[in-house]
Amino acid sequence: MSWPTLPISQVCSHVVDCVNRTAPIVDYQTPYKMLRTTNVRGGFVDAENVRYVTLETYERWTRRLVPERGDVFLTREAPLGDVGRLTSDDKVFLGQRLFHYRADPEKMDGRFLAYALQSTAVQGWIRGAGMGATVEHARVGDFHKIPVPVPPKEAQTKIGDILSAYDDLIGNNRRRIALLEEAARMLYREWFVHFRFPGHEHVKIIDGLPEGWERLCASDAFEVNPRMPRDDDGTITYVPMAALSEVGMVVDLTPFEKRQATTSVRFRNGDTLFARITPCLENGKTGFVQFLADDEVACGSTEFIILRGRTVSNFFVYLTAREPGFRENAVRSMIGSSGRQRVQPSCFDRYFVAVPPDLLRTLFDDAVGGMFKQIANLDNQNRKLAQARDLLLPRLMNGEIAV
Repeated sequence: MSWPTLPISQVCSHVVDCVNRTAPIVDYQTPYKMLRTTNVRGGFVDAENVRYVTLETYERWTRRLVPERGDVFLTREAPLGDVGRLTSDDKVFLGQRLFHYRADPEKMDGRFLAYALQSTAVQGWIRGAGMGATVEHARVGDFHKIPVPVPPKEAQTKIGDILSAYDDLIGNNRRRIALLEEAARMLYREWFVHFRFPGHEHVKIIDGLPEGWERLCASDAFEVNPRMPRDDDGTITYVPMAALSEVGMVVDLTPFEKRQATTSVRFRNGDTLFARITPCLENGKTGFVQFLADDEVACGSTEFIILRGRTVSNFFVYLTAREPGFRENAVRSMIGSSGRQRVQPSCFDRYFVAVPPDLLRTLFDDAVGGMFKQIANLDNQNRKLAQARDLLLPRLMNGEIAV
């Protein structure tokens, strides 16, 4: 069975393009959040990894339509065709290269609309409308014409119920991942920045460091760009910059690819991937590798710096790399032409970390290691849930499965 289709503008109460200029942002948090194309992916809207603006800017940029829970967003460039549904009451607005849809409740279930836009047929139509040799994009007028399937409203609701059950579980797991990572970062700061580690009351501070601790430069405590054996037999997993998050350790497997040839940037489980180019570094792109097979070596963007524990654990390395001071030190070392500046590896000679005695290192690793493992398990669950949802989606959309 195939459902009839209608242009998306006929099943929505609102179809709104973004304001085609960059909103002025502020360097402090406000309730008003700007969404970028990176915030719209895989059916979700990320309302945490955002830029902030003033109330005045928010009101000016939402004068056409104020986003509400349940609204659907579509990227129209860089990349073209990513979809996200807003599932919170955050005060968000569209940055550049985004389109905004609100389903007409008399004609279309909002959840169904989001899944319809992710379906193979609709994505194929969007790609077919795309143009541009360097950056794929589509004309604004095309975003009013997208043909979407329109089954009976009852079927739309049931399909929305089925598929959103998967997304609700994925969303819950993502929130748990964020809480676990924040707990690990707080413990790191408590012990190694504020020196409130177990038993700190009985330890003297000498020259700004607890007695028995050692101050090492990062290039001694960490391995920077460690050499990995080259293996050209068969294929190798390649991780692009787009896979790294600006706010968390989880690496997005969606843009991965298999290659015959490897890059010079190679890594294994436990390594930290640290962006070295502007603006990825300033934006916080960093990842922790725990998605490979035990003996697998992967390769990645040549704009990664690979960090690995030498006198400290890999957990310690990642959490250090997420500290603002570590990033600021790297930013200060950048050289190159505007827009293509890169970190100099020598900057790690100038950043010092406080390394505790063996017992405290073991206690810390035992505490945060469990958090990292839980994050890996939850991320693996999410990948399986997404795979199951993505298998169901086209069959529900074309009527193969009765609802």
